[in-house]
Formats: sequence, structure tokens, C-alpha cells
Amino acid sequence: MKLLNLLLPLVIAGNIQTLWAADQNVPASTTFHIAADNALKSKLPADIAQRGYIVAGTNPNTPPTTFYQEDNKTLAGREIDIMTAVAERLGVSVQWRDTGGFDNIIPGLKSGRYDVALSNINATQKRLDQVDFIGYFDASRLGIISRKDENIAPFTQLADVCGKQVGAGAGTTQLLRLDTASKECVAAGKAAIDVAVFPDRPAGVQAVVSGRVAMFFGPYEGLTYQVSKVDALTMSGQITVNDAPVSIAFAKQSPLEDAVQAALNSLIKDGTYQQILDKWNIGYGAVKEAKRNQEIF
Repeated sequence: MKLLNLLLPLVIAGNIQTLWAADQNVPASTTFHIAADNALKSKLPADIAQRGYIVAGTNPNTPPTTFYQEDNKTLAGREIDIMTAVAERLGVSVQWRDTGGFDNIIPGLKSGRYDVALSNINATQKRLDQVDFIGYFDASRLGIISRKDENIAPFTQLADVCGKQVGAGAGTTQLLRLDTASKECVAAGKAAIDVAVFPDRPAGVQAVVSGRVAMFFGPYEGLTYQVSKVDALTMSGQITVNDAPVSIAFAKQSPLEDAVQAALNSLIKDGTYQQILDKWNIGYGAVKEAKRNQEIF
């Protein structure tokens, strides 16, 4: 198969921003529509209740998290469905913004550009110094992909990639894990990991397909999707970590947090939340309760 044909699914599902600049109101698609709960709506900050929508930032990456559909302008994915359901339960809508990069998310929240952000964001103690979190997806399963013809033996720990080349997305917790693992390799008398940094996951996956990097480390659900679409790829590593959940991020002490947490927990209780995850074949990542800030850890 020609390389162009291999890359086509990545280009379609990846971070295509030629038509939609960052911070425009980006159209989104969801198959879930949720009845409003007036008691929960009363928890909304007055300004958001009055304007009738929540501004949500996201960095479209790959299915099943957040991505552009084949029209290259309509967002879809787990984050779109989750936040749309939360907003509808609160009796408002969502206006989506393309942040133009993962590293723009926290600055955008702190400056008030977005009310919330959802983009496969792991809650960490370091990030909690800058933003607040409500957890909504178990992030304990990570993956490492490679080309099938590299014939890399399956592995379950980062100690197995000492001295090898592995890519990760800029600003991600996977990059931090590789850096830590590389230091542990050196301390054990082994060669350091050759860590390659990419602006986002699609760029890293394309680099693996083209042979520019041997492996790429990222969220299991997204990489599993890529492997299912690109014949040249295989899942070489499945890493289990004790991470805090993927979370909705807010500016510190955002008055919106009470409402979003209550709405999300109501969706967990009535089964809608599980239905959304099952739609994307990631029901294994369901949490039993949407916890907030320090409760997460």
C-alpha cells in the first residue's frame, strides 16, 4: 500500500485547522441529547445562564477523544459528547473553540478565553497549581505503537525501551513519563531513551508510519483507533499507570465547577455517561463518580 494511502486516515482524523482558525466557534456533532434539570440549572453562574452557553476549548487530536470529521470542520468525539450532555443537562449549549495546540489550553483558561477545556487532559498536581479539574475518564491505560515490520516484541513497561527511540506529544504527561523513565534507564546503567517530541499525536503517528521515529507513546484509546485504521501499525506496548483521570479543566475557583460536577454525576447515575463511552468503544474507562480537584488524587 502506498504511504499516501496509509496516512489518509490520519489526515482525515487528525488536527486539521486550515479551515477553522483557533478561537472561532467551531461546529460540533453529537448523537446524544439530554433533558435539562432545572434544579441543576440553578447552580449555573448568572452570566452563563443569561448568555445560554458554555465556551469550551479543545485541541482536536484523534478519535475517539476529539477530532474533525471528514468535512474537516465539524468536531466529534468523546469530549464533544460528554460536555454537550453536561451542558444540556444544565439547560444551556456549548460553543466550541479550537485552541490551536495543547499548550494553549491552560493559558486560555487562565485568561478567561474558555470557561472549560476538554482535550484528553490528565489531572496532575503540577497542573492543579494553575487550573482546577473535574475527573471523568480513567487514564490508567497507555499505549506505544510501532510499525509491524519493526518486529518489536510486545512489552508492558517503559524499562523495555531504554536506548530506543520513542515519541510523545508536547506538553503531555506521556512526555514526562518518558523523561522520568529515561533517567531511570541511565541510573540502571542502560542507555537513555531517545525521546522525540511532536506538536500533537497525529504528527507523531505519521512519523511512525513514515519511519522517522520508531515508536510513539500516547493514550491507549486513541492509538488503538489509529492501529485499527492503518495496516502498517501495531500496538507494541500496553503500559498501566496509576494516573489521575482525564479531566475537564477550569480556571482556578471557577464558579462553574459546582454545576458541571453535579450535571456530570447525574449523567453517571442515569447511565447516559456509560452510553457515551460505549459508543466510542471505551467503556472500560468509566469512573464511578466525577471527583474534583484534590479529591481526584
